[in-house]
Amino acid sequence: ADHLARHAHADLFLDTLPYNAHTTCSDALWMGVPVLTCVGDTFAARVAGSLLSATAMQELITYSLADYQAKALQLANNPIELMRVKQKLAESKDKSALFDTPSFARDLERQYQTMSDRLQSDKTI
Repeated sequence: ADHLARHAHADLFLDTLPYNAHTTCSDALWMGVPVLTCVGDTFAARVAGSLLSATAMQELITYSLADYQAKALQLANNPIELMRVKQKLAESKDKSALFDTPSFARDLERQYQTMSDRLQSDKTI
């Protein structure tokens, strides 16, 4: 609980490269803190970008260190823009399947049922 409560003191989460945040990115997004990331070529360097895409926050995904730095400075120097991003995250989070646990569970159960049905009918999974 203390870990999550600390997010109230953050305005922006600056992700690391080449190893992106994973659970810590989810925590920040859940707590309403925008995450700025620079995606790389490996799985570990693309997780935060995937989480941002799942919350419709693609404007926080950069593809070069120069763009990452420019976006960080833009948000740091423009509190109105940062507030807009935070508001969008708050709205996106409420609609995102990433944070809708009951919907996620239903979808996962449906996929398991489909796999089981196909296996029992001897179809390719």
